[in-house]
Amino acid sequence: MSKWDAIKGSAGFFVTMAVCLLVIGVSGYYLLLDREEEELPPIVETPVEELAVSAPAEVPAEKETPAVVEVLAAEPMEEESPSMPELEIDDAPVMAEAPRLIVTPVHGDVVMAFSADELTYNPTLEDWRTHDGVDLQAASGTTVLAACNGTVLSVRDDALMGTTVVVEHTGGYQTTYANLQSHPPVEAGEMVSAGQIIGAVGTTATAESAQGPHLHFSVSKDGEAINPHEFLEE
Repeated sequence: MSKWDAIKGSAGFFVTMAVCLLVIGVSGYYLLLDREEEELPPIVETPVEELAVSAPAEVPAEKETPAVVEVLAAEPMEEESPSMPELEIDDAPVMAEAPRLIVTPVHGDVVMAFSADELTYNPTLEDWRTHDGVDLQAASGTTVLAACNGTVLSVRDDALMGTTVVVEHTGGYQTTYANLQSHPPVEAGEMVSAGQIIGAVGTTATAESAQGPHLHFSVSKDGEAINPHEFLEE
C-alpha cells in the first residue's frame, strides 16, 4: 500500500477536511453579510411622538370643471339715421305766380325818347321839359299789349296825357300806357298777363298831339322813372 492510500484510509483525514470546509463556509457567510450591511442605507428611527403629530398628507384638490359660458349672438344694432334740422314752417299760403315775361306793348319807331335828366323840346307845347317815357309811333287803333303780368292799378282820363292805364307789377315796377283810345277793355283791380290787350292807340293826349297817333309808354321802379328800354330788355 502506498503512503497516500494510507492517509486516505485514516479517519483523521476526513475530519480535517470537514473542518476546513466548515471554516471556509463560515468565512464566506460573514464576508457576504458584511457587504450587504455596507450596501443597505442606515435605518433612522422616528420617535413615536413625531409620528403622532405629523400632519396628514394633503389630498390634492379636485380640479374644478370650468363653467360653461353660453355665448349669445349679439343682436344687430339699429343704425340711427342723422336727424334732419328742424325747418321753420311758414303758415302763410303760397300764391302761384306766373313766370315774369316782358313783351313790347307796341312795335313802332321812337318819335320821342326818354329824357329824365335833360330837357327835351315838346313840339306840341312848344317848350322844353323832361320826358318820363318813350313815344312809339303806331297807327290809330293798333292794339296795345300789357308789357308784363300784373294788376291794373288805375284807368283814367288825364287832362294832358289822355286815356291812361297804369299796371302794377312785382318788384316795385309800374308801367303806364297813355294816349289810348277811350274806354279800354280793362278796369282797375283786374289781373292781366304779359301780352294781353289792354287798349288801342289813340289821339287823346293833348300834350303830345303834334306827334300824331302813338303810344306814350313809361316805366317806374319804386316811384322813380326809368328808361323803358331797360325794362323791355330784361
